Amino acid sequence: MGAQGRGLTYGELEIKSSELAKQLLLKGVGPEVLVGVCIPSSPDMVVAALAVLKAGGAYLPLDSSHPAERLSTILEDARPLLVIVPEGASFPEGTWSVLALSCSELEPNGGDAALPTSLSPQSLSYVVYTSGSTGEPKGVEITHASLSNLVAWHRRAFAVGPTDRAAQIASPAFDASVWEVWPYLASGASVLFPEEGARRDPERLRAWLLAEGVTMAFVPAPMAERLVALPFPRGCALRMLLTGADRLHSFAPPGLPFTLVNNYGPTECTVVATSGPVAPEGRSEGLPPIGRPIDNVRVVLRDDRGEPVPEGGIGELYIGGAGVARGYRNDPDLTARRFIAAPASVGGRFFKTGDLAQRLPDGQLAFLGRVDEQVKLRGFRIEPAEVVAALKQYAGVAEAAVVLQGSDGAEARLVAYVVPREGARPAEGALRLFLRERLPEYMVPASFRALGALPLNTSGKVDRAALARPGQGEPLDREAPQAPRTAIEERVSAILAPLLGVEELSIFDNFFMVGGHSLLGTQLIARLREVYAIDLPLRALFEAPTVAGLSAEIERALLRKLEDVTDEEAEKLLRASVGAPSEPC
Repeated sequence: MGAQGRGLTYGELEIKSSELAKQLLLKGVGPEVLVGVCIPSSPDMVVAALAVLKAGGAYLPLDSSHPAERLSTILEDARPLLVIVPEGASFPEGTWSVLALSCSELEPNGGDAALPTSLSPQSLSYVVYTSGSTGEPKGVEITHASLSNLVAWHRRAFAVGPTDRAAQIASPAFDASVWEVWPYLASGASVLFPEEGARRDPERLRAWLLAEGVTMAFVPAPMAERLVALPFPRGCALRMLLTGADRLHSFAPPGLPFTLVNNYGPTECTVVATSGPVAPEGRSEGLPPIGRPIDNVRVVLRDDRGEPVPEGGIGELYIGGAGVARGYRNDPDLTARRFIAAPASVGGRFFKTGDLAQRLPDGQLAFLGRVDEQVKLRGFRIEPAEVVAALKQYAGVAEAAVVLQGSDGAEARLVAYVVPREGARPAEGALRLFLRERLPEYMVPASFRALGALPLNTSGKVDRAALARPGQGEPLDREAPQAPRTAIEERVSAILAPLLGVEELSIFDNFFMVGGHSLLGTQLIARLREVYAIDLPLRALFEAPTVAGLSAEIERALLRKLEDVTDEEAEKLLRASVGAPSEPC
């Protein structure tokens, strides 16, 4: 297990996690006691989580990059006994205590504290918080029985063994991280952690996967679509690329030297509920299916009256079996609404997913979308109500609504509509900064529009269908945009503005602050490479995320290329830089 030159053997992991577990026992950790782990993806994160489990407790994974206010909101609801953080890290204060972890100092000390020898299968193993429909995040409680079922299925289905090298790519707060660690450690395999930049860049991630000899990896569907479009050498170590967390739009390209596996499962059903390999292009129609139920999991489709749909019919997915969570932490009412009793002939409980699906003739399931207003964007599940709740905390906002506009692919954008308070004129930049202090980056809308009042339907509810159509309302106040000063800046602006879906773009606007993200960035860089015929790396966008900065990078790349080209090639490059035809008229 290692990251960026640092690694741990199984022997070291055993020693360090056991010593930390003894410390946790002395602090009162035991069965049903929750412990927060706010450590970036690394061997230290695994040491901390494993120590909590060894002490008999349950761990709460937190993303250290999230705003302090969101972390506090989660912790106030979760009520952990303590939170483990890296040595020297600052952390919000609250009813919880904070334990600073220095893994290098975790050595055998001869302490007498004995670790628990057994736990009930129904004991709590971990809690993961997801975006909540009530405007607040909600915690999902997963038992050891459910986690054990996931681990056992994964090891069997993918024949995981000691020679496997798995990637841990997801945020620790995303339940996929559970899947990326425990099945492999239970199999004697290696777990590797890429540097942060490689997690967002398909080309850098591919290079890292190949260089490290990774055999199994999980990436969200939007990233998987871009990865499989890149060339991979035959005979590469990678044998399984697992994907999910969003709708997969592409089948596996012919000749892919590894198996692409599509997976589906809400957090409430322990990461994965259905799974299946994706057929090569040309063998299937429509979108890739989400496979069949995993071991000990049952899936049924019901109509809006709760009755089973006929064979081949469309219905809401209900999931039962070993993966179903205990419920939502500290929210018995929501638990009762979403986790329902199965018919007496079946027994147990079903989780009402809110997802629409159809059973295909071959027995696989096709995912068709959401029943309710919840949306998925670039692999993240978002409840618009949570974004609205944050927007309405802003002094100048009286009402707000948030919708997903565009297709559910990389072009989709989260758009916020606000009704200003009388006499107030909230500015886009101020609102964006306000939300960034309270929400993860993926939940901050790409654009903001002002309305005199929110549109309502005949039931008196916000007409989300009307808001989903682009062009509603007026843009919020922005600083006067700086116009392009050079031909290259003008060309880059003309390429970038349509991608972002904006009419005006200052050459000093930060790409990531006006709705850009890594997947749009990949399209932008590809287009610039095509237009200018230069080798422009994706990291250039992260280092210079403005039209002015990118234009300067392009100018430098063109100058380097001009040093080695003929006069005729130079003339073509110059024509491309100003948008002229490549051949004389």
